[in-house]
Amino acid sequence: MKKVYEGKTKDVYELENGNYELKFKDTVTGKDGVFDPGENQVGLTMDGAGDANLKLTKFFFELLNKRGIPTHYVNCDIENKTMEVIAAKPFGKGLEAICRYKAVGSYLRRYGLYIKEKTDLPGFVEITIKDDKAGDPPISPESLEILGITSLEETKMLYKLTKDISDIIKEVLAEKDLELYDIKLEFGRDKEGNVILIDEISGGNMRVYRGDEYIDPLRLPGLLLD
Repeated sequence: MKKVYEGKTKDVYELENGNYELKFKDTVTGKDGVFDPGENQVGLTMDGAGDANLKLTKFFFELLNKRGIPTHYVNCDIENKTMEVIAAKPFGKGLEAICRYKAVGSYLRRYGLYIKEKTDLPGFVEITIKDDKAGDPPISPESLEILGITSLEETKMLYKLTKDISDIIKEVLAEKDLELYDIKLEFGRDKEGNVILIDEISGGNMRVYRGDEYIDPLRLPGLLLD
């Protein structure tokens, strides 16, 4: 296999059949040794993170595929911490879609002058560009079109898919008395140009609480899947 990309939490390999393999690592995003799904850098290494992230990713992608949500998921190998996906191109150099149900993380850091921590939010969506040097800034639909990253129609689809997917995940978590505060998703285009969900859906890119207790990403598979 040919390695085509080395990421913060996954490496990507090209397969002979034209698909790609994602190799999950034990690194998570954060800052100063503290996990934060909204951060744009590797914050720490957590033994078992790759295995935990892949188990949740498998569960959620298979659920979404059954619900008719377009994704890049094909299958996965839990033992080897790998996932096979169809080919997809990111928008520009990469976009992230964040759905927010509580005022925490980077949202609170930006707007703390106007809102208290953990205030309820209406599950609204923010699109950010993946740019470590710029701090992954939020970007408007108009700017996305001006820069040639997405069309306005594609941006509408990004917002709709993000909200639909996030609401499904929030409902699944609620069945186990878990509350989703926010979640970060990624999208791209398949070979036909369709907008599809890519990357992963795991404890490493969402913030989950049970009451006032923050749920560590490594605990989430046991609480949700057992």
